[in-house]
Amino acid sequence: MNKAITDGIQLTPAPYADGLDQYSSGNGTPGTPTYASSANGVFAPNDEDFGGALELLKTESTQRVRYKGETPILPGCYLQIKIRVKAISGSLPSVRIASYAALSNGNPVPGVTTTGDPVALTTYGQVVELSAIVGVGNRTGVDMVWGINADYGHFGFDLLGPNGGIVRVDDIEITDVSSFFLGDVVSTIDVKDYGAVGDGTTDDTAAFERANSNANGRTVLIPECTFRLNGDVTFDAPTKFTGTVSMPVGAVLLLRRNFDLPNYIEAFGDEELAFRKAFQALLNNSDHESLDLGGRKVALTGPVDMQAAVPDRNRYQTRRAIHNGQLIALADGNWDTTTIVAQATYSASNARTLTGVANVANIPIGSHVSGPGVGREIYVRDKNVARGELTLNGPLYDAEGTQNFTFRRYKYLLDFSGFEVVSKFILHNIEFQCQEVCSAIMLAGAGTIFTVRDCFITTPKDRGITSMGGGCQGMFVERCQFLSAEEDLPVSDRKTIAINVNANDTKIRNCRATRFLHFLVASGSNHLISGNHFFQGDPLEGGPRSAGIVLAEAYSSCIVTGNYCDNAYLEWTNERDAAPAFTSGFSFSALEVSSNIFLSGEAASSFSYIVVKPYGAGHFINGLNVAGNRFRSINGYIERAERIDTSLADLNYTRFRNIRFEGNSFHGIGQSVASPLLLEFSQNTPQQTWVVPTGPGLPFSARSLSVDAVVVRGGVRNAANVTNFDTPYIRAQQGPDSDQVHVIWSEAVSGKIGVTVRIDNDVV
Repeated sequence: MNKAITDGIQLTPAPYADGLDQYSSGNGTPGTPTYASSANGVFAPNDEDFGGALELLKTESTQRVRYKGETPILPGCYLQIKIRVKAISGSLPSVRIASYAALSNGNPVPGVTTTGDPVALTTYGQVVELSAIVGVGNRTGVDMVWGINADYGHFGFDLLGPNGGIVRVDDIEITDVSSFFLGDVVSTIDVKDYGAVGDGTTDDTAAFERANSNANGRTVLIPECTFRLNGDVTFDAPTKFTGTVSMPVGAVLLLRRNFDLPNYIEAFGDEELAFRKAFQALLNNSDHESLDLGGRKVALTGPVDMQAAVPDRNRYQTRRAIHNGQLIALADGNWDTTTIVAQATYSASNARTLTGVANVANIPIGSHVSGPGVGREIYVRDKNVARGELTLNGPLYDAEGTQNFTFRRYKYLLDFSGFEVVSKFILHNIEFQCQEVCSAIMLAGAGTIFTVRDCFITTPKDRGITSMGGGCQGMFVERCQFLSAEEDLPVSDRKTIAINVNANDTKIRNCRATRFLHFLVASGSNHLISGNHFFQGDPLEGGPRSAGIVLAEAYSSCIVTGNYCDNAYLEWTNERDAAPAFTSGFSFSALEVSSNIFLSGEAASSFSYIVVKPYGAGHFINGLNVAGNRFRSINGYIERAERIDTSLADLNYTRFRNIRFEGNSFHGIGQSVASPLLLEFSQNTPQQTWVVPTGPGLPFSARSLSVDAVVVRGGVRNAANVTNFDTPYIRAQQGPDSDQVHVIWSEAVSGKIGVTVRIDNDVV
């Protein structure tokens, strides 16, 4: 860039031959005396070295020569002032480039350097060349740094030292030497050209804003210094950081043309801080919907409090995404679990609140709660210190009264719990390397459609994805890998959980999880759980297995389909009932388990793939479809594919409704089951009442609550061997264990029939 060429700006002063009235013996400002009327300065037209030259007799201690023309000072433009001088006779003076720095009103710019270094003349007739560079920015090689407020200058030189000598000076040259400082000055500008100091203390916010405003498509260079920015800075132009910036937590740096993590790392020089500031910019930026991590690995020394990174917001409900990188926990970071044991009181009438909580101020929001009568994945959603209360994400099933609870606050790589609401947020193509020292993701207190897609959650210490409230409403977890840190532990020693949800309508699809205690603990309803592969076995022969999926509410309305459930089972409970005994409602309702692969090996014979566990008496199943599943046990048989866990209570089998258990295959299973179940029965001696045992073939060893059909095979005959064409009637739920069907004829007959029985009763 050369301003004389690109902008037509006249930089070089008029030659002396055009008249000495343009050269001042003062500072060059209007009204100062000129050499046209001075007796100690004349034009020498025929100098053998210079051609035309200014001949001066030194008569003052500092004899000034200033061009009266106003040479503009522009950001990004660096000017070199050059003269050639020789001594003719008399005393030998020193010479220096000198100038007058002017504000736009003509007043001097305060506190700036206006002279170059002096050079002594030592020999008569020897031509000596002097130069100095002036510009806005404080760059190495700039002799006179004038700052952003300078508007123009009057340039020339000074004679110093003894008087009486005569010198001759060639015409003054002023040239644009910006190219000395920028390799490609056509496409790059420097923040120092706009007044940035870069000492790490001075607020350079205004200089950065000026550079952005004047970039006009050029790249803004932030050179090798530390720049303090106390306010928000937005760059609409491309940026190139070789230096770094520091900012208060609340100040936003927005790189609109370079919005990705690698550029923020260059800007802040610290990848952890850069991630926080880039996330802050993402939530304060309408131009970008996603933050690209650029394939970078970000080493974290502690949890990233996502809300603290954006202190001006505690709710965010616009679609945003973070993608394409790795977050890794440093083993020596701040990851220790905060554990507090405190006394509190629980009442089922206030089902999601603990009152009278001791030490409540020190119990962090998001803490996991455990204690007698506390179900799985109960967390502190909120607290009221003044009232000594904690709000929980779900009811407790048997904790009435006052007792000690344990509160454990796990640490997460990304912790959104400081937000009241986060909706429509997406994490995709990210590896969360927990390194067995921390957990991965904690969701906000509320929000909809949080999405985790195509991510690896590797070796979490405690949890993969945690919902401590309603931030999981409508959540998507898709095509993710959950790799346990407990693969080498027996099932009975595991404690990590891949995912938990509390709200409704989640989609957990096409994920893979290895050897967690549980893959999914789901409260709420209307979940779609499909295409996942989770395996939770261990090498112990005949050892216990844990639930892969836990449905923690009786009314489920869930579809569990197309999953590969390997050495794990589906557990359906009502542990989120504050009063777990049935009094009203739908009870265990609205669940479909279809087209799944259930496989186990070397498991205890009592192991089953589908387990219903009531936490209180009186419950029943009211809507269950188990169809098209493949149940298989290898390296040892198991007794049944399904069972009721009666360790706390049994079900009311007389109220079973709307159950279908059909089209499943059983291999290595001691007892195949179905409902409706077709039984073949032969009566060899004539009897009027045929007692048909339903046996163990009904699901859950339930009773034969109803009969769909009785089909005669080849006719029935009375004692006289005469065919009986009468239609029998049926009595279900007969016998001491209600596991018989009585088929009653008009007379004593013998023969063979097919009886279709069910464990439910759909009669309205």
